[in-house]
Order: sequence, then C-alpha cells, then structure tokens
Amino acid sequence: MNAMRALLLSVLLTVSFAMPAQATSGFVVLRDVDPTILHDIRYYTAHNFVGTRIDGYRQPLCILTKPAALALRSVQREMLAQGYSLKVYDCYRPERAVDHFVRWARDLADQRMKPEFYPQVDKTRLFEDGYIAEKSGHSRGSTLDLTIVKLPPRYQRPYVAGEKLVNCYAPNRFPDNMIEMGTGYDCFDTLSHTDDPRITGKAGENRQLLKSAMVAAGFRNLPEEWWHFTLNGEPYPDTYFNFPVSRRLG
Repeated sequence: MNAMRALLLSVLLTVSFAMPAQATSGFVVLRDVDPTILHDIRYYTAHNFVGTRIDGYRQPLCILTKPAALALRSVQREMLAQGYSLKVYDCYRPERAVDHFVRWARDLADQRMKPEFYPQVDKTRLFEDGYIAEKSGHSRGSTLDLTIVKLPPRYQRPYVAGEKLVNCYAPNRFPDNMIEMGTGYDCFDTLSHTDDPRITGKAGENRQLLKSAMVAAGFRNLPEEWWHFTLNGEPYPDTYFNFPVSRRLG
C-alpha cells in the first residue's frame, strides 16, 4: 500500500510540474507573430494609475494566446491598408500584477496618480465601481488593451516620473500619439465607456473604427472601456495564469 501511495504521489507531482509548460505552450510573443504592431506597455513603466512598474512585468512585451495573436494580426492588416497601425498597451497580465492592483487600491493614502487617471473617482469606490477587481480576463491570455495610431507615428515623449499630471480626458492630457479617442488609456471615468454619448465627432468615429475592426476579427469589447477587447471562444476561459511577462514563457 505504501509503495502504491508513493507511486501515485510521484505521478501527481509529475503532472503538477508539467502543467505550466503545457499551458504556456499555447502563448506567443506578439512581435513574433506581427512585428508591425506598435507597443506602449504601460505596466512595465511608471506611467500608469499605480505610478510604478507593476509586479510580473519583466519585459515590455505583449504576450497572447496564439489564436488571439493571429486574430489581431488580421486586424493590423486592415489598419495598415487604411494608413493606421494598432498600438497595444497591455495584453496577458499575470495574476501577481492583478494582486498588485488590489494592494494599491486598498492603500487609500496612495493618491499620487489620481490627478491623471481617476480625477473624479474617490479611491474608496474603485472596487464598487468596477475599476479594480480581484480577477482579470487579461490573466487568461486572450484579452488586450489597444488603440490606433496614424502612420507614420508621431513622436511620443517619454513620461517623466513626478511630472505635473493632467486629467485623462482634458484636451491637453499626456501627449499619446494615438488618434483622438476622447480620453487617455486607463481613464477611470464614464467618459471611457465606448458608446458614451458625450464622445462625439472624430473621437466617437475613431472609437467605432477600432471597435468594428476588432469585432469583425472575432473580439468583443468591454462597454466600459473603449480600449479593452477579448477574443470570442478564447482557449483558456477558466484559467488565470501567473507566469511573468517575459520572452521566456512559463
């Protein structure tokens, strides 16, 4: 009986240690699939709502499941034909990064990035209002945040930690080189809702350009965030991964 238990334990341990490699074999680095898509991986930098590099971002890469990356490549081909390029802000997000967001959200004393990213939202409401959650679809590998850039791309100056912040929906907000979308990325405000009726003119048209192109390729939009899309029929709908963002997958 003891020998049988030892054998069973050995099998279970082998399966347990093998699982991460098997799972992450379904992921790819986006640049390997389409090197023309622009990158602005905000959580690798201090220019995000936390104000520091986020746990788990070891390299400024976009990692996706292979089906999501291939679908995104088809969108990029359409964009290039129209004189645009996609630009990704975030793709696969490890659970340790989500945990970092949760710790930050519970630290009510840390308000340093409020003037830009959540100027009208009390930090005590970030969970209740849905801006922060303890689980993220990004951790499943088929969700990404992105925008559109007119070609050739305009110069985008680097963010300088500690610089004076401007709210994310102001006309003179941080000079992202994307086409006008009405708000910046990760703007915690109802103005970020994709179909918010206050976003009209060119900004409204640009949001619909992004949405229609992504939907046609098999993605669905999160209505509260114009930049957020998830692949329909994602390969890991119930699995939340925690390997770091780096070229070494797993």
